[in-house]
Amino acid sequence: MSLMRAIGLMSGTSMDGIDVAMIETDGMNVVRRGPSLELAYDPAFRRKLAHALEDAKAIVLREERPGNLSAVERELTERHADAVLQFLAANGIDPGSVDVIGFHGQTVLHRPERALTVQIGDGQILADLTGIQVVYDLRANDMVHGGQGAPLVPIYHQALAAGIEGESEVAFVNIGGISNVTFVGAGRNPVAFDSGPGNTLIDQWMQQNAGIPYDDGGRIASEGEVHDGIVAQCLAMPFFVKGPPKSLDRNDFSPELVAELELADGARTLAAISARAVFRAAEHAPKPVTQWIISGGGRKNRMIVSDLRQLAEKSNQQVLLAEDAGFDGGAMEAEAWAYLAVRSLRGLPITFPETTGVKVPVTGGLLATPKTA
Repeated sequence: MSLMRAIGLMSGTSMDGIDVAMIETDGMNVVRRGPSLELAYDPAFRRKLAHALEDAKAIVLREERPGNLSAVERELTERHADAVLQFLAANGIDPGSVDVIGFHGQTVLHRPERALTVQIGDGQILADLTGIQVVYDLRANDMVHGGQGAPLVPIYHQALAAGIEGESEVAFVNIGGISNVTFVGAGRNPVAFDSGPGNTLIDQWMQQNAGIPYDDGGRIASEGEVHDGIVAQCLAMPFFVKGPPKSLDRNDFSPELVAELELADGARTLAAISARAVFRAAEHAPKPVTQWIISGGGRKNRMIVSDLRQLAEKSNQQVLLAEDAGFDGGAMEAEAWAYLAVRSLRGLPITFPETTGVKVPVTGGLLATPKTA
């Protein structure tokens, strides 16, 4: 099967910016990773996105755009188009050589119990502004067929794992606003689910109590102590008790968990919750995990990573940052969206009963073709 050149765009639940990445792939086992780019949102736009989450709470039908959502969606799309054009210019890439863009958009509401997920971002406008066809809205069809609509990256993790030798059971962990885990083993589809809050509670805690967007590198958390009683209380919540499939909205948990703590203790305790929730996911692994590969912004929080390593060592498991395993931990999800776009174009499944709980493997996504003048 011929290779396609694809660009993936990801704006995750941390709402910190746009990740752009390019790959060449057949949508199956061949993945040639290319350049990537990270563009941070300015504080004013981050505030707009935070307000958009509040407006989105009123959505009943996924096409609705209450409050200021339509204006934010337009600006978000234009920012993604600018990101693509900057990426192409910076790398000397002819737009005509790109076959497709995989566009995630920004999740503003995720309610799988209502079969409702909403990612703002206009695929047609993005196609018109870039001159490249766009596959977008990749989660919805999964929900139509009984799935959670998340996570979608596992099939890409499986393709990456094909290049890892000597490991029987590998866990890919993305620590974004929400953390998700994919267990990959030979001879079967990946098993995956959201494991719990990643950075979102820490970010909210820092914004509310220190006026800064996040705990850079886990520096503030490193000065605090873990309150184990709060961690245990959190991990006793129904979400952690039930098995997969399961997925989360960033508003499913609140930093009120640590409301009575000092700043550093709150940050440290929330980091411990993130790490222990990830490690607890191993209870649902088909086989004992031998290696954990950590990607996403949370890999930069040294307290989360340190906690994960301490937990793993007790079970003779290894924790690697994505870069130490030969991957790009910041671009992996954007790469995945490029990969999913190619699979969508070729009618290949992107979600599976073992990843989202969908009844049967299904493809997904809508295609927007640039309008000719």
